Amino acid sequence: MSSPICSMIGIEYPIFQGGMAWISDGKLAAAVSNAGGLGIISAMNAEGDYLREQIAIARSLTDKPFGVNIMLQSPHVEAVAQVVVEEKVPVVVTGAGIPTKYIPIWKEAGILTIPVAASVAAAKMMERAGADAVIAEGGESGGHIGDMATMPLVPQVCDAVNIPVIAAGGIGDGRGVAASFMLGAVGVQVGTRFLLAEECSVHQSYKDAVKKASDISTTATGRRFGGNTCRCLKNQFVRDFLKKEYEADTTAEDVAMLGAGALRKAAVEGDIKTGCMMAGQISGMLSNEQSAAEIVKDLMEGAEKILKGAVAWVK
Repeated sequence: MSSPICSMIGIEYPIFQGGMAWISDGKLAAAVSNAGGLGIISAMNAEGDYLREQIAIARSLTDKPFGVNIMLQSPHVEAVAQVVVEEKVPVVVTGAGIPTKYIPIWKEAGILTIPVAASVAAAKMMERAGADAVIAEGGESGGHIGDMATMPLVPQVCDAVNIPVIAAGGIGDGRGVAASFMLGAVGVQVGTRFLLAEECSVHQSYKDAVKKASDISTTATGRRFGGNTCRCLKNQFVRDFLKKEYEADTTAEDVAMLGAGALRKAAVEGDIKTGCMMAGQISGMLSNEQSAAEIVKDLMEGAEKILKGAVAWVK
């Protein structure tokens, strides 16, 4: 099963691996790309040297296309925006803003720009800015999220723009992939499931917490003031965060500071009590660790089975 996004990028399957801070490194990206999808390195808030190192790791492990996720609010965004040009990275995925300033230099370097959008208005702005495709991400996903759910967001974005749309948020198996295609998307971005990839270097305690999760094990922090909403697994950190967030004298600036360093605590140090474990609502569906290749294969075979069954049922 192929799609326009495959021929655009030069990948075998329309599966993007989410760019997760402190999680999506060169090793994981290479494994996903070798499996036929698009592996993505997270530039997160790190300096340019870190990104160069991860790009070098990916290139030592794969000759397939891979991408870099750039958070536009990073204090090092100028540096990493130049690094992807110098390193000739094929694809850049952006979040936390509109990459209007950088798209021209990326286009000149032959880099495809695919921003994440959490609303129709944002997707339209991405298209006007010159994006090659857009990722319509629903609030079921882990990490920073918008208000719209994936099911209503994806078709509305597909109707509103003339560039390819990739669906994200709440996609963890072939059923989610098939549903995304039926909604009009030409590909999917999957994050939480790749947390359990054998090649993912996130701390084992974090992985175990995802495997133990149920359907109601995640919640969203930061809703009170908007703009910094984040979905994560419930733990002591989240309970303390929410208590502080809704105290009468808490400000938006206070909320923005509450989570500083908490993701690294969980992902790198394995502190699953006072660290933040970003994860999507599909966590309750996940119980096994697999190789990246097995995950990609399962996603694609599951989708093909569902879509063929739907065609047969209609006939």
